[in-house]
Amino acid sequence: MSTTSEKILGLASERGRVKAGEIVKARVDTAMMPDVTSVLAIEAMKKMGATHVWDPDRVVVILDHVAPPSSVNSARVHSVIRGFAKEQNLKHFYDVESGVCHQVLPEQGHVRPGTVVIGADSHTCTHGAFGAFATGVGSTDMGAVLARGKTWLKVPETIRVDINGSLCDHVYAKDVVLRVAKEIGVSGATYMALEYMGQTVSDLTVPGRMTLCNMAIEMGAKTGICQPDHKTRRWLRDHGADYDDNPLHPDPDAHCRRVLELDVSGMQPQVACPHNVDNVKPVTELAGVYINQAFIGSCTNGRLEDLRQAHTILKGRRVHRDVRLLVVPASRGVYRAALEERIIADLVDAGAVVSNPSCAACFGGHIGLLGPGERGIATSNRNFRGRQGSPEAEVYLSSAAVAAASALTGHITHPEEVT
Repeated sequence: MSTTSEKILGLASERGRVKAGEIVKARVDTAMMPDVTSVLAIEAMKKMGATHVWDPDRVVVILDHVAPPSSVNSARVHSVIRGFAKEQNLKHFYDVESGVCHQVLPEQGHVRPGTVVIGADSHTCTHGAFGAFATGVGSTDMGAVLARGKTWLKVPETIRVDINGSLCDHVYAKDVVLRVAKEIGVSGATYMALEYMGQTVSDLTVPGRMTLCNMAIEMGAKTGICQPDHKTRRWLRDHGADYDDNPLHPDPDAHCRRVLELDVSGMQPQVACPHNVDNVKPVTELAGVYINQAFIGSCTNGRLEDLRQAHTILKGRRVHRDVRLLVVPASRGVYRAALEERIIADLVDAGAVVSNPSCAACFGGHIGLLGPGERGIATSNRNFRGRQGSPEAEVYLSSAAVAAASALTGHITHPEEVT
């Protein structure tokens, strides 16, 4: 009679069975820090009187948001973090060449089903795609995790999202999660767990499930979770993270706050319009909305399958003369694979600006900012006012396929119009 979250947190707190609403002190299996929050977490740890992290083998530090640094202050922050990693003898430190933390973490074998993953970044919920309880915390809470290896959590209520139906051509996981966001709303799942289930979810690739879980936070959720299966095991084994334990699954009669049933058969590609993630419309309702920039990348859709979507549309063609196309692979591994498949070369020939793996334009703190009055389409996860540059700019969110098609035409476009 327990949800997946209740089972994981029951084991992590050594209390066996816990229920939604209870407060538990949970063991942390992996603590992850990106560059922009690490210094504050380090300072918090030391203010608590700790001189060393609880376990150097379970702390993962990744320089990704401003990588390489674009300001003197960013360079200073990176220097402090490198010094801390050496001082603490951290075994898992990834410098600026590595990529986005939420891609690097599972690629390097730091995520397994049934574990508790705490990150000092809100999109840590991405790792629920592997059947983990993964959530983001603030820097002070991360400081306590560094010092003690445990954290206080309220066991979340669960919304079961049951998704069924066959996806049409040019419709992907990003379209599915945007539709879910439209149904639930930006605060409809506040401090809850979204458990994604149904045949459509089972049919998705593991990277597609990462996209679903990545955007759970955009609905206010504490985490998003998919059920581990043979695809999960194969993906993890391929990345050096095989596991022996039986993964945890929810009981059939587990109590959920809500069950959302969604049939995605016949659904068009979806686009989130300014300035909220739940302001979602079918792509054909936005025909003629011009853009100045298209960004393909981020922890949401910067993976190899996303670059392949864009490549299918852009190969042998040329980006519209009024559009800047930015392509940023999510990790070094994704970058190398795209190089080997000649995806990068063909995208460059199409007129794309290809950058090193990083968060890049997603959070408005690095390259690819939008100016006043400009409009961008992005494969990232947030389109709040000012998120990707000027507060007078507009950001639309879509799949890589829609972003690539729009880059070709200069306006928001259904991929079927250019394929």
